[in-house]
Amino acid sequence: MSEFGPDVAINNAAYLHPTALIYGKVNIHKGASLWPYTVIRSELEEVVIGEYTNIQDFVMIHIGSSTGTYIGSHCSITHHCTIHGCTIGDNCLIGINTTIMDDCVIGNNCIVAGHSFLKEGTVIPDNSIVMGTPGRVVRTQNNYARCRLNAFLYYRNALAYSKNQHREWASEQSLKEVQAEIDKLQKEQAALENQA
Repeated sequence: MSEFGPDVAINNAAYLHPTALIYGKVNIHKGASLWPYTVIRSELEEVVIGEYTNIQDFVMIHIGSSTGTYIGSHCSITHHCTIHGCTIGDNCLIGINTTIMDDCVIGNNCIVAGHSFLKEGTVIPDNSIVMGTPGRVVRTQNNYARCRLNAFLYYRNALAYSKNQHREWASEQSLKEVQAEIDKLQKEQAALENQA
């Protein structure tokens, strides 16, 4: 594993690829994973990566001029995203090559489509699907199960990669466990929707 500075706090992460670069005050929580060529910098403020969140290949995370970057639990920040001085809620999926700028706030259970650009100060309510340049809400729906499933897949994959096993998703046992997780998440989402 890479060596990180004294202000980096890693709490039982599932997987940190050796090429991940982490500088400044950064907190990485239980079950999180950082994939190849992730860069996280926090010269001021702080960066927080929530539990079971995956930061995929070539993602750049940085602070804003006066804002930290906070990413909730069970999120997927997919390949080549730039996440800059913003807050992302729990159970979110940020699509490939998306940019989210300073002071943006993304609610819980949101999906941001690939190649979107969210300009400074954009606020996205819970349970939104966002796309475009600039990004805007195009649909309201509870994405809890979909986003949690993606985070679960990456958590499983992270544990496998930490053991140098790179074909986790192809195993028959994995397929059974994924189906069980899908069933569980669908029940959880139905219960949440009934409470609303």
